[in-house]
Amino acid sequence: MTLPALDPCGRAPSTPISSDVYERHDVFVPMRDGVRLACDIYQPAREAAPLPGAYPVILERTPYDKVGCIDRGRYFARHGYVFVAQDVRGRYRSEGEWYAFAHEAPDGYDTVEWIAKQPWCNGKVGTMGASYCASDQSALATLNPPHLSAMVPRVGAHNYHHASMRHNGAMELRFVIYAFRMATTSREAQADARIRSAAQAAYARADLWLRRLPLEPSVSPLRFLPSYERWIRDVLTHGDYDEYWQQRGYAISHYYDQHADVPTYYMGGWYDSYARSTCENFVELRRRKRSLHKLIMGPWTHGGDTVTYAGDVDFGPQSKLDDLNYFHRRWFDHVLKGEDNGIDREQPVIIFVMGGGSGRKDVNGRLQHGGYWRFENEWPLARARKTPFYLHYGGGLSPEPPAVSEPSRYTFDPADPVPTIGGNISAGDPFLLPGGYDQRGDPRFMGTEGDLPLNSRPDVLTFQTEPLSEDLEVTGPIEVTLYASSSALDTDFTAKLLDVYPPGEDYPDGFALNLTDSIIRARYRHSDERPTLLQLGKVEEFRFALYPTSNVFRAGHRIRVDVSSSNFPRFDVNPNTGGPIGRERRRMLAHQAIYHDPEHPSHIALPLVPLGE
Repeated sequence: MTLPALDPCGRAPSTPISSDVYERHDVFVPMRDGVRLACDIYQPAREAAPLPGAYPVILERTPYDKVGCIDRGRYFARHGYVFVAQDVRGRYRSEGEWYAFAHEAPDGYDTVEWIAKQPWCNGKVGTMGASYCASDQSALATLNPPHLSAMVPRVGAHNYHHASMRHNGAMELRFVIYAFRMATTSREAQADARIRSAAQAAYARADLWLRRLPLEPSVSPLRFLPSYERWIRDVLTHGDYDEYWQQRGYAISHYYDQHADVPTYYMGGWYDSYARSTCENFVELRRRKRSLHKLIMGPWTHGGDTVTYAGDVDFGPQSKLDDLNYFHRRWFDHVLKGEDNGIDREQPVIIFVMGGGSGRKDVNGRLQHGGYWRFENEWPLARARKTPFYLHYGGGLSPEPPAVSEPSRYTFDPADPVPTIGGNISAGDPFLLPGGYDQRGDPRFMGTEGDLPLNSRPDVLTFQTEPLSEDLEVTGPIEVTLYASSSALDTDFTAKLLDVYPPGEDYPDGFALNLTDSIIRARYRHSDERPTLLQLGKVEEFRFALYPTSNVFRAGHRIRVDVSSSNFPRFDVNPNTGGPIGRERRRMLAHQAIYHDPEHPSHIALPLVPLGE
């Protein structure tokens, strides 16, 4: 996206106020418990001396080494801000013990208020950052620091139990990979070459550790980093939404009413692991607060907003952000400096509607899926019609209610899970690749064999429409309702929405493009807090949200829904025993039945948007 085109006033970026930057590194800031966190501070300068006066401050708190913020720090300092980059507790130069997300609310609050007392701060503190650095912004905002004045959470969480680490009870295994990766840059690994070597070897073999779950204490190299091992075992074994998950660092949505009322710009992507979180944060906080809130959703993977592709799919040169620093600064210029740059007069929602491309393979070997940007007044779209598409016996999918039929049956073997091919993933590389891919075997993906279509497996049920007679736009939240029974006391059900291209010159077997998916663990079908095991063979309702999306299904394409019981290694595999979460060693087959009859109308609810509106 050419950023000036988003500015209805047509203003060009302002020139820097200074060519010099005054830098101080490893300035230690005391927290309320005495632990000191290390900061790098960048100030506008002239002739190697900081300019006099007080300025608005931008804070970025990171577990990934504040040295990586140098370019941003210098950029914002030259444009009239003080920029503060901080290593979070227990990482790199900061003191204390790192236990992911746990301390970010109070530490962030203390940092904001320390900044506000400094002579170079004018009392206004904005925050920015992506991923962990977005979630720690939201965590500190739940404590409502008096001097927090603006935020830009980019691809961050709203609740790690509801739509990130866990999905309706199932665990996202990218966080196991993340724990191994973070161990390689831990303070312990930096100080001891033996620990560093062991951590690097474990990360390189993280796929093998995923196949050996449950993760037992003192077995993996994480035993050399007790807080890292304790954290990953805690999130693997805490299934219920209890006090553990309701900590501020995990459960921002639990504290919406206490959340700071400050101007906030939420940035996300349809193929990002926090697509649902980004949208829900925007919706709920815009509804509850008075400050200006904005949302942009691109066709991006996690942090992939400066490229035109997601996985094996390209969306065209217009799909990327050209200058992230300017994107952020335009927001901060308005909300922290009071500049009248028109951003407050733009519609509050910007979405990228995917689809409409040629369907050919580009020079990089990617499907040209295409798409375009659109401004909107709200999210979800008021004009979207929530339309059920029903699953039919024999594999049909249509708005017509199902007739009397037998259920569709399959057997789920936890020893042979359905492999993950793309999707809403982050921090799983190189074992989990995010984005859109043809749903067929490929050596890039764990667990695939050959190049057969994924739905050729006997444990994957496919339901699809006839080829569409006209283009159809789906934009908004997606929900699936399955009526199912199982021979197991506990099991999982998955659903995936796909845009199926017809055969073409570059793709003679077509291209089954994944758009969004999710999973539900049966014991949590009624409640996240109080699990209930299944009654063998009893038909139950399983209702769960997929991630939101925006896509035009072209005429001649098919809308497809794949149903199964596993998606590994994106999610942990249910052993089907009903045993303790994250600790069960036994496995058993589960014989599943999906019902699609008048009494049990399994369906996917698609938000249809009239074309041209």
